[in-house]
Amino acid sequence: MTQHDDLDMLAAEYALGTLDADTRADVARRRQQEPELEALIQAWEARLAPLGDEAVAVAPGPELKERIEQRIRAIEAEAQEAQAKQNAAQKETRASDHPQVATLQRRLVRWQWSTGLATAAALVLAIILAGPLNKAPSDPSFVAVFQEDDRQPAFMLSVDLSNKQLNVLPVSAEPLANKSYQLWIKEDSLGPNPRSVGVLNDDLSLDAGALSDYDPALLKRATFGISIEPSGGSPTGQPTGPAIHGYLYPTGQAGAQRL
Repeated sequence: MTQHDDLDMLAAEYALGTLDADTRADVARRRQQEPELEALIQAWEARLAPLGDEAVAVAPGPELKERIEQRIRAIEAEAQEAQAKQNAAQKETRASDHPQVATLQRRLVRWQWSTGLATAAALVLAIILAGPLNKAPSDPSFVAVFQEDDRQPAFMLSVDLSNKQLNVLPVSAEPLANKSYQLWIKEDSLGPNPRSVGVLNDDLSLDAGALSDYDPALLKRATFGISIEPSGGSPTGQPTGPAIHGYLYPTGQAGAQRL
């Protein structure tokens, strides 16, 4: 990971609001003096701004505050545990004295950054797109992140199983000349081959009712994929280009436990 990549990740977490108070204050001071960091923060804020357009006014459920506080405590505990493990590993092996160890640790840090960003982005999308926060726990909304290796998420997909409505949101993906993105679903009961959900529109959106023919229980088990196809979609009825995959995770309390 280059120095620019590290700075971009820092800007992304600042825009998402996932930094701790001390680090955020430090970044706020740095952006006043570092034009590159300021430009990256503004770029991420512009990239994430469409999420706000999806927000609707809802009445929060009475347990919302407690759920948020529980999740915050769990995240803090996980972060402290991870930091303790990292400190212990650093004491056992001095990375500066061994180039191979240093390379492995850099890869670990890169994985932690990218995984943290994807999780944070998924949580942000879940909060905004999940619908009313006081929805019954037995009927939650779901979200999937489409990310290849340790790269930034290309797409995020939210599905409200109560009405089988979906919302596709491009994150880092951009329209391609003479190409189309196509969403697929695969589940054992549908047969051995993926089934097309639909070809994304020019603005990388998809009809909200594209999953209306599928049973909610099937959607929970299914694997979803987005492939790059010729303009207008696959000519064979099966994915012909590179694809990235994702699974649906609940955005409510059960989803928080799985994350």
